[in-house]
Amino acid sequence: MRDDIHTFKKVIKIIPMGKPRMTQRDKWQKRPCVLRYRAFKDELRAQVGPLPIDPFYVRFMAFFPMPKSWSKKKKKEMTGKLHRSKPDIDNICKAILDTILKDDSKIGWVEMSKHWDDGSGPRIILEIQ
Repeated sequence: MRDDIHTFKKVIKIIPMGKPRMTQRDKWQKRPCVLRYRAFKDELRAQVGPLPIDPFYVRFMAFFPMPKSWSKKKKKEMTGKLHRSKPDIDNICKAILDTILKDDSKIGWVEMSKHWDDGSGPRIILEIQ
């Protein structure tokens, strides 16, 4: 990355979520997954606020909580490791970009990773240039 470009960085304390598959009926139908997604978008927008720059590069790391059903041993083993289950990484990317940017077509470069909680809680670490 170039050093002469302004960077916006933020840690967003929120459980990451992927964009659900939506239909025309979702404009009036109150499916639970769509209601959760809308609440996620509202909270994400509130925490990020207006972006001070016109972005072309977005990088984020999503940290997910571990299932309560996992043993302490498995939780310790998986701490900070890559999250290789649902939601799909492309759906998370779509949810975040559609929420924080008015026009995400200007983005030319995206880097993203999914991880299990590393001890700092569920969150999204966002960097925009």
